[in-house]
Amino acid sequence: MTAETAEYTKPFDIFTEWMKEAEANEPNDPNGMALATVDAEGRPSLRMVLLKGWAEDGFRFFTNLTSRKGHDLEANQNVALLFHWKSLRRQIRIEGSVSPVTTEEADEYFASRPRGSRIGAWASKQSAPMEGRFEFEGRIAKYTTEYAVGEIPRPDFWSGFLVTPKRFEFWMDRPFRLHDRHQYDLTEDGTGWSVSTLYP
Repeated sequence: MTAETAEYTKPFDIFTEWMKEAEANEPNDPNGMALATVDAEGRPSLRMVLLKGWAEDGFRFFTNLTSRKGHDLEANQNVALLFHWKSLRRQIRIEGSVSPVTTEEADEYFASRPRGSRIGAWASKQSAPMEGRFEFEGRIAKYTTEYAVGEIPRPDFWSGFLVTPKRFEFWMDRPFRLHDRHQYDLTEDGTGWSVSTLYP
């Protein structure tokens, strides 16, 4: 897809095509995205997470609800995402709001994770201070023993979020920093997208 045709396409269609190209070309974690949140005092925070699914309704990721981002999302549902694919010299910015995924969806995704990752979800007090690595390894050993046999249930403090987008910006590198930028804003009635071409 070229920038010349991007403005005539739905933003989700562009995202899907660019993601497919990233999966074919980006050497590590093409689904890696920066997630920006804001806490109850208005302080921003930014970190990398992995996109675990997308469709016309939005973008899904999963996390420990007691983490810093979990607390931020409870206090303020407005978020921003950034995908940057250095190998393709492209980026996508997305702004929107989050809502919790269903219990069934969280259970299904948790069950699909490697066993070690499920143990890690139980063992990690994500974002909390720890005395040292030995403390964490002790908790891993504890839950490895506790769930040595059978299925590992999803912790009630671990779930996912759906980011419902209200704005997309597609950026493509051009020579002499004369980049292409196309912005899609959700219309007031929520049924379509208005398109703008921005100065670089």
